[in-house]
Amino acid sequence: MQIESRTFTLPSGEVLTVRSLCADDAEALNAFRYATYSETYFMARYPEEGANLETVQTGLAACRKSAVNFEVGAFVGEKLVGEFGVAQLRPHIKYRHRAVMGISVRKEYWGCGLGSYLMQLAIDQTRANGFEQLELGVYSDNSRAIHLYEKFGFERYGIQPRAFKLKDGTYRDEIIMVKMLGPEKDKIKSPTDGVRCRQWEIFIVLRSNRENLRFWPRCCAQPFCKQRRSGTQCSGPERSAARPGSAAGRLQ
Repeated sequence: MQIESRTFTLPSGEVLTVRSLCADDAEALNAFRYATYSETYFMARYPEEGANLETVQTGLAACRKSAVNFEVGAFVGEKLVGEFGVAQLRPHIKYRHRAVMGISVRKEYWGCGLGSYLMQLAIDQTRANGFEQLELGVYSDNSRAIHLYEKFGFERYGIQPRAFKLKDGTYRDEIIMVKMLGPEKDKIKSPTDGVRCRQWEIFIVLRSNRENLRFWPRCCAQPFCKQRRSGTQCSGPERSAARPGSAAGRLQ
C-alpha cells in the first residue's frame, strides 16, 4: 500500500521527505542497507549478503500492491537515510491480526528524532490497517533500540537464545517484543502470571486468620507481607516481574 507523502524537519532545519517506497527506489534502498549493515552489527545481515537489485524491485512492487503491507523511507534529496517496513505475519485467518516490523536509520541521523517519528508513523498506519498487534525482534545488547521500543509501548515477551552468531564466533540473544493495538490492550502476561495470581488469592484467604499463615511457605508469604507493610500495591499478574522480551531489531 502507499501512504501519503509528508515532510519531517530535523532540529538542524534540514527537511526530509517521508514517503512510500516503490520499485524505482530499489537502488537507493540497496545502498541504504549496505551502509547500515556496515555501520552496526545490529542488523539481520552482513553487507555482502544484501539482495540483488531485481529481488529488491520485486519486493517493493509487491509491497506497493498489498492492501496492508507498507514500506516507507525518509529521504534527503535522493539519499535514503531512514526506512521501516510493516507486513502481515501470515495471510491465514488465525494470524491476520498480527503484523511484524523492522526499522533502521543511518548512523549520522541517530539522536535527532527521526527514529521516533518513523516509529510513530509505523504504529499509526498499522493500527489504521486493522492490525491488533505489532511485533518485532531486537538484539539483546541493542540498548538504544530497546529504549525506543519501550518508549512507544512495546513489551518484552520472550527471548530467543543465541539467535545471532557473529563472524567473531560470539552469540547474541534476540528479545521479542509486541505492542497491542486493538481492543484487547491489556498487558501481556508471562507464563508465571497465572501461578502468581493463584498464590495471591490463596494468601488473601489465609491472611483473614493469621494462624493460617503458618501453612503458607515463608518464601511465598514474605514478599506479600513486605508489600503490605510498605504500603505498596500488588494485584497479582499485572505487577509481576518484567517479561523477558523475532526479525532483528534494526533501529538505532
